[in-house]
Amino acid sequence: MSLENKVEIIPFTTALTEYIKTLNIEWLEKYFKVEPKDEIVLSNPQGEIIDKGGMIFYAKYNDAIIGTVSLIKIDNSTFELSKMAVKDGIQGLGIGKKLMVHCLTVAEQKGIKKLILYSNRKLLPAIHLYEKFGFVEVSLEDGAYERADIKMEKSIS
Repeated sequence: MSLENKVEIIPFTTALTEYIKTLNIEWLEKYFKVEPKDEIVLSNPQGEIIDKGGMIFYAKYNDAIIGTVSLIKIDNSTFELSKMAVKDGIQGLGIGKKLMVHCLTVAEQKGIKKLILYSNRKLLPAIHLYEKFGFVEVSLEDGAYERADIKMEKSIS
């Protein structure tokens, strides 16, 4: 059985607060830098994501948290797929795919009409994953993230 099949996706709890920050900081420092906007959200995920109507999910394998993703509320019908990170050394094993499937299922169940995301073209595996799930490139507005050079969106049926 593959690692992906043994991974459980679980929702945010206050006991898991630290993991969104540690996983994302590890990822950001490897590929880019931690921007002020990241520091604000990652230091207070309860206040910045959950309390504003968003959701955070974790990938759990055995008793370890190995990945995370967030759906940040933009408005009642649009959420940003954000803060996706998988522990260094185990990327490419289907964990991001499992997190994505979970987010799309939750979005459909909750009546979310559109998901958007910001990324960078140098992250080819991530861009490929987004395209595989039906995200398409749209025009990128200024000021989202310094590292973002692509914005994508997906309509949810």
